[in-house]
Amino acid sequence: MAETQGISRDEVSHIARLARITMSGEELDHIAEQLDTIVDAVSKVQQVDTAGVEPMSHPHSVEAGMRPDVEKKTLTQQQALDQAPAVEAERFVVPQILGEGE
Repeated sequence: MAETQGISRDEVSHIARLARITMSGEELDHIAEQLDTIVDAVSKVQQVDTAGVEPMSHPHSVEAGMRPDVEKKTLTQQQALDQAPAVEAERFVVPQILGEGE
């Protein structure tokens, strides 16, 4: 089993600077140690022989319960707009929010 190269404090510091996160020296050491643990765990998982194992999206066999994709009649644009309090350019008119367009 190959030993993974650790993540250095300088690498964590560089990433923190890129993310504009200020970290103390103690935090940098702590995060570097945690990232090493994560990378080591992922490395161990990647070494598992998965030949013949069917990929799954769920740990249990689950039927998705999908329905057939059947086209159904929906409202026309005119039907959808006919009860609107205000319409402009064939669209609903709604109050402005968050000061947009000021």
